[in-house]
Amino acid sequence: MTPADLQAAMLACTDSRLNAALQYVLKTPGKQLRARLVDASFQMFSQRPCEAVVSVATAIEWLHTYSLVHDDLPAMDNDPLRRGKPTVHTVYDDATAILVGDGLQAAAFGLISRECGLSAEIRIKLLAVVTEAVGFAGMVGGQALDMAAEGASLTIEELGQIHRQKTGALIRAAILSGALCADADATDIAHLDRFAGAIGLAFQVADDILDVTQSSSTLGKTAGKDLAVEKCTYVRHLGLEGAQAEAERLLAEALDSLSRYGDRAAALADLAVAMVRRET
Repeated sequence: MTPADLQAAMLACTDSRLNAALQYVLKTPGKQLRARLVDASFQMFSQRPCEAVVSVATAIEWLHTYSLVHDDLPAMDNDPLRRGKPTVHTVYDDATAILVGDGLQAAAFGLISRECGLSAEIRIKLLAVVTEAVGFAGMVGGQALDMAAEGASLTIEELGQIHRQKTGALIRAAILSGALCADADATDIAHLDRFAGAIGLAFQVADDILDVTQSSSTLGKTAGKDLAVEKCTYVRHLGLEGAQAEAERLLAEALDSLSRYGDRAAALADLAVAMVRRET
């Protein structure tokens, strides 16, 4: 069973309207990028089949989906389009969208904590990593910084801090979670942490580039939105060519951190390239 299959099979709500909104979200699971990162990281350190990894990957996808549902709300990014469909709050209402996100977040932590295929020690480590990723030091704090920065002039360091939290934190959690499920040691986790930091920022730089070079139909979300609301993006800061060069620099840094693993890291390295060059 894949994370997308598990998402669709596991969740339901007794309230008919909330359940309809939840199923509306689950029917479009996206590219499952973070789930693929969990699996690729796990496969670097273990070749044994492990259904528990699917549960962890699914939980992280639920957290990502919750963040999108909330970020699209009128009080935040106010976006009408996500994954090629009208956003949850535009089809239902703001309160329903908030509850869908709340429920997905709770379900994610419940899924990890109940996964009997992992030891209690590993589950605690996973919950610590994931909790940090979605909280005030991660996505939530990054979203606050991002909204506060609209119309402001930021340094490249300040811009990087926003996206290390808003975008990079959950990518990091996905990468480290796969390794933790495989019982990777502290040295390996440190190398993957470096990889995750670089690829998380590279992914965001690539996203900023696509925002000004692709159409809404291609992206599945509103193109040109960041510039329209005067967000400080990598393209605005560095120019299009400068942003493209920065994405490639960060990708090279990420791949260098995997070089010690040789062919064992091939799947993760290939996924990193696809993330930045948007071949996935």
